Amino acid sequence: MYEAVHAHPDGETTVARHAATAARHGYDGIVVRTRDALEPTGGGESVAADGDGGGGSAATDRDGSPVTDPDALREEYGIDAVDAVEIDADDPTSASGAVGNYRSDRTVVCVVGGDDAVNRFAVEQSRVDVLVRPMADGGDFNHVLAKAARDNGVRVEFDFGPALRATGGKRVRALADLRKLREIVDHYDAPYVVSANARSHLQLRAPRELIAVGEAIGFDAETVREGLRAWGDLVERNRERRSEGFIEPGVRRGRYEEDGC
Repeated sequence: MYEAVHAHPDGETTVARHAATAARHGYDGIVVRTRDALEPTGGGESVAADGDGGGGSAATDRDGSPVTDPDALREEYGIDAVDAVEIDADDPTSASGAVGNYRSDRTVVCVVGGDDAVNRFAVEQSRVDVLVRPMADGGDFNHVLAKAARDNGVRVEFDFGPALRATGGKRVRALADLRKLREIVDHYDAPYVVSANARSHLQLRAPRELIAVGEAIGFDAETVREGLRAWGDLVERNRERRSEGFIEPGVRRGRYEEDGC
């Protein structure tokens, strides 16, 4: 199972701290939504720094800077750190340009929803992997969008963050939105992912905790598990597509023996 996180400088925690905490929670990998969080450090050695806030130790280079090299993070924690980007655009035109800029460079491309026009743009673009937070800030998601997401293979995010961290009326509205979104996605068989949308390692939750939250708001346990696995499925598929041998689904470039007849 994978979780998708915001790391420094967009989030409050370094990618190394997220990796350490995710490993402790039993995840196989993290999808790093922050475009500048994962930059190779040159493959230098890493050492363990003291942890804080119960998050465990986080790897640092010999000069004391946090490790951001995915290979070093995998070696240190056994965690797959995936290069992703989260595009937050004001309108479909801006979103389209950003998707075009990042699609060839990032393994996972997400578009932030909440605006009805951007929601529609995202689900109609097979270049987009995930529409995240589609109902934030008063956005809506309906049967037309669900069908488009299904037809174009765009995952819709169930963001459990507000259910975990909001209070009062904001939490009530967030729970109502999640229930509505679940009913639409389930009815039209649209693909989806699940996330706690953590901006800090302290906001990361183990899969069993997310399952418990999901069950409390009407999700069944397997739906939540499938939503966490879906991040990893996306990563595997997109890495295959970006490989040198890939031509199209089911067709790969390679060397074949000639028929001796």
